[in-house]
Amino acid sequence: MLILGIETSCDETAAAVVEDGYYMRSNVVASSIDLHIPYGGVVPEIAARNHIESILPVIGQALHEAHCRFEAIDAIAVTNGAGLGGSLLIGVLTARTLAIIHSRPLYAVNHVAAHVYANFINRTSLPDYTLPPSQPGFPLLAVIVSGGHSQLVLFYDHFDYTILGQTHDDAIGEAFDKVAKILGLPYPGGPSISKTARKGDANAFTFPKAKMDKYDFSFSGLKTAVLRLAQAQIGESYGFPSVKLSERLSEAQKRNIAASFQRVAVETVVDKVKLAYEEYAPKSVVLAGGVAANLELRRQLKDVIPPNINFPDIRLCTDNAAMVATLGYFQANLGQTKADPYTLSTVPNLSM
Repeated sequence: MLILGIETSCDETAAAVVEDGYYMRSNVVASSIDLHIPYGGVVPEIAARNHIESILPVIGQALHEAHCRFEAIDAIAVTNGAGLGGSLLIGVLTARTLAIIHSRPLYAVNHVAAHVYANFINRTSLPDYTLPPSQPGFPLLAVIVSGGHSQLVLFYDHFDYTILGQTHDDAIGEAFDKVAKILGLPYPGGPSISKTARKGDANAFTFPKAKMDKYDFSFSGLKTAVLRLAQAQIGESYGFPSVKLSERLSEAQKRNIAASFQRVAVETVVDKVKLAYEEYAPKSVVLAGGVAANLELRRQLKDVIPPNINFPDIRLCTDNAAMVATLGYFQANLGQTKADPYTLSTVPNLSM
């Protein structure tokens, strides 16, 4: 079964063709990130306009790289939430139109859940991908970490899961972006923090870890602790504006703050994962979401649960359509309800 996946939840316009829920035949991503860098974050209107320009060429390229015509596609899967309303609309309207024109079944995909399903891709004809040798088994503990989400989810089977814990304020990726702004590092913050941290001392500073309910997260306090430390490092009070801190901090201070922050942020996640792993003894553990690309997070998790953890290829951590197509396959194959191509709507605040 060939599934065409379409993903436009934020600033990446993506399309992919996945066969039978594991074989990635194409994965095309057109990012508009360069357009947003001057603003220090994604501008929704710019992202939506770029999707309009990119969506059809990206789908055409995905079909071309998969060596198939649209007639070979068995179903279409599209992200309808969560994400930016204007961005989601472009993908959903395009998928609806294609489903109607070509008389193909349409499946609405939850963006957050789709990140988990990137771990089910274990074969491809595309070059330079590092994929797991086999698909994860159930019960499965999913560590979902991104700019908008920090969750621990226990999957008993496909579409049967329990959310063990989640963030009560900032997601870990959001904290990375905000700390990067404090240090004057370029957007996106995750890669900038990681790059800067490589040259710093991860034990130079001690930051607090939020004391939350068993599996819940909080990163707002950590972000504020970084701000207060940076102000103290230059001898200023709490009233000193954060936007001016980077001008006064030395490169050594920035590197040490980035490294210390990253260590504590990652430890916060790893501590919870270890606790859940010991309590539930899942058959598999998977890492999902944009922050899954963080090498320090991968290193620490590998130390805690080395035999049973799957890491998706770095390119499958960030937003892509291969994960959407993969989840769409399981929705189709396991008899999940099809979406109506005439009425499917976007749900920007969709949650698991």
